[in-house]
Formats: sequence, C-alpha cells, structure tokens
Amino acid sequence: MLILKRRPGESLYLGEDIRVTILDVQGRHIRLGLEVPGHVTVYREEVYRRVEAENRCSLAASAEDVMQAATLWNEPRA
Repeated sequence: MLILKRRPGESLYLGEDIRVTILDVQGRHIRLGLEVPGHVTVYREEVYRRVEAENRCSLAASAEDVMQAATLWNEPRA
C-alpha cells in the first residue's frame, strides 16, 4: 500500500485523468473530491463488496440449474 500525506486543498493524480483532492479533515473524517472520467465507476468500499458478492452468487449456477433452464427453453411454446 502506498501511503501519502496531503493537506486540505492538495491533490494527487491516479494516472493521467483521475484527480483526488483533500477537501476537509475533521477528526477521523476526511472529505475527498474526485474528478474522474465519465466511463469510470466509483463505489464506496462497502457497496463494491456487496456488488462483488452478488456477482459471485449470480455466477455460481450449478449444472442442474443450467440443465433445467435448457429444458424450459426447449419446451414448445403455446
């Protein structure tokens, strides 16, 4: 992990097009300003972990689930 010290009003760049600015520090809380391109998605860590877990659950289809879906797909339609 890279650790940097910054003061309010100071910034750092991640690559060429992501800028992180320290806006305010109050006790143990830090406010960050993020300038990111429109195609970059930004998640808070707890939301990212939840999305990641849901994606893993979605991909965990068993062979039986796949066979049942195939059977339903091949049934004649009314």
